Amino acid sequence: MKENEKTNETANKKIMFESLDILVKKWKNGTLGEVLDDWRWILSYSARYKGAIAFYVFLGIMSTSLGLMSSVAGKYLIDIITGYQTSKLLTMVIIMVGGSVFSLTFDSVISRISAKISISINNDIQADIFDKIMDADWLKLSQYSNGDILNRFNGDIGTVSNNAISWLPTIIIAIYRFFATFIVILHYDVVMAIIALASAPFLLLFSRFLLKKQREYSRKTREMASELMTFETEAFYNYDTIKSFGVAPHYGKKMRWWQEKFKDVSLKYNLFTIKTNILMSVIGMAVQFISFGYCLYRLWTHDITYGTMTLFLQQRSSLTSAFNSIVSIIPSFLNSSVSAHRIRELVELPKEVHITESAELNRYAKQGYSINMRAVDFGYAGEKKVITKSDLIANPGEIVALVGPSGEGKTTVIRILLGLVRPQNGSAVIRACDGREIPVNADTRYLFAYVPQGNTILSGTIAENMRMVKGDASDDEIVEALKIACAWEFVEKLPDTINSKVGERGRGLSEGQAQRLAIARAVLRDAPVLLLDEATSALDVTTERRVLKNIVRQMPNKTCIVTTHRPSVLNLCQRVYRVVDTQITELGEEESSRMAMDF
Repeated sequence: MKENEKTNETANKKIMFESLDILVKKWKNGTLGEVLDDWRWILSYSARYKGAIAFYVFLGIMSTSLGLMSSVAGKYLIDIITGYQTSKLLTMVIIMVGGSVFSLTFDSVISRISAKISISINNDIQADIFDKIMDADWLKLSQYSNGDILNRFNGDIGTVSNNAISWLPTIIIAIYRFFATFIVILHYDVVMAIIALASAPFLLLFSRFLLKKQREYSRKTREMASELMTFETEAFYNYDTIKSFGVAPHYGKKMRWWQEKFKDVSLKYNLFTIKTNILMSVIGMAVQFISFGYCLYRLWTHDITYGTMTLFLQQRSSLTSAFNSIVSIIPSFLNSSVSAHRIRELVELPKEVHITESAELNRYAKQGYSINMRAVDFGYAGEKKVITKSDLIANPGEIVALVGPSGEGKTTVIRILLGLVRPQNGSAVIRACDGREIPVNADTRYLFAYVPQGNTILSGTIAENMRMVKGDASDDEIVEALKIACAWEFVEKLPDTINSKVGERGRGLSEGQAQRLAIARAVLRDAPVLLLDEATSALDVTTERRVLKNIVRQMPNKTCIVTTHRPSVLNLCQRVYRVVDTQITELGEEESSRMAMDF
């Protein structure tokens, strides 16, 4: 335990100068204000718990005071036992024991309060950030990888929440502890106070020479750990593929190769750390021997008592520890700033467009809605246009198909209709039966049910997957939706029917079964507009046609838009659009029929 503490102290000292250098550079280049802005953002959460933080500081100061009182009482108790003083033995025992007990109690209460506030702040920030991420502009948010978002959401928020409450109290308590300890030593011996005060900065200054090597080894270790984790993640994610190709032994060998590389770098870092700790420990022992030698000399000359010597040595160590606590605040200050900045990047992303008048459309749900795109231009950031000068219309009671090769923009059209992305030119609107039109936006999305490409089934029971879109759905409603999507025919054969469990990404189901469950989930939502993005690609032609016919019968005024690259259901559609070379072109009845026959 002591060895770990010593290692942590050494690391804190090394990081201290690096952090000071960063602060100086930020001050020189004018970016220190960004750090302060990040901390103002952090403290906006801390301010909600200012009463608890003030109590935290009070308990910390009380704990330090009682600890010092206990140490001083210990000095007098030693003096009494060694015969220098024979009075007040019981009083000193009570003070020493009582001080220690109270200090321990306060420390425990502080730990409990700190944990509670830290968890509360972490939950507050995560809840706020989650809501903001969910409301962020889809195009801007998609520039971040899922792994990066998760790392910021968990790791960076954890760093911020841990320091949001401890940073200011730790400074105040550490400064109080440092000066209170120094005054106690100074009261008994000025020279000893100077020796105790000089030891910590000396160790800190010497550690600066070790920073460069420390950073290099630390960087290599982190990079190797990231590469190993990347390999492990990819291997487990592609578990089925690895097994299917029979290459599991090859991946086993590759895993061991990465482990050896990681071990090699880690052991080199470990050896460097051992050498560093030995060197720093030698310096620390030298300072300790000077203090000890001075105390022995003063004891030999009868200038101090045994109790005073014990107090000196004990408080010298406490003074060094208090000094380290103060200087370690700067790295924490910077780390929290970096984490806060990374979180704020997500928070400050542009928000989705909300049009409050969209709620007024709800009264026309039974009559259905028309979807209109007029002269729409759209292209993703930094890329050529995906859709240019294109029109589309889908009316209630219609099945409208979007056909064309993969990658030509069918999914982009769906994103435009859902308000995830907005046309650079032209308009995309939803129109009620009274002729009123509202541009599609985040607030019109409740009128849509969407089945995206790929497997979207989550781990849990079939019923839990279904109730994701309608939490109060009854078992009968779920079964009815499954029947419409032609999924009940296999679900009813499962041991627990709708309460049967499926694995992550629908493990245990065929691709066609997973698609039918996803369609059933959209049917259960019973929104006026249904969007199926290649959602029937794994179904046979007969089942695909049955599903679409069932959906139309369920709600005659439902507007259904289907994207597909296989025109097997075109003769069921009232309107067919082809997406090729950025253009959406409506096909005539004869051309649609010919495409269906060719299939």
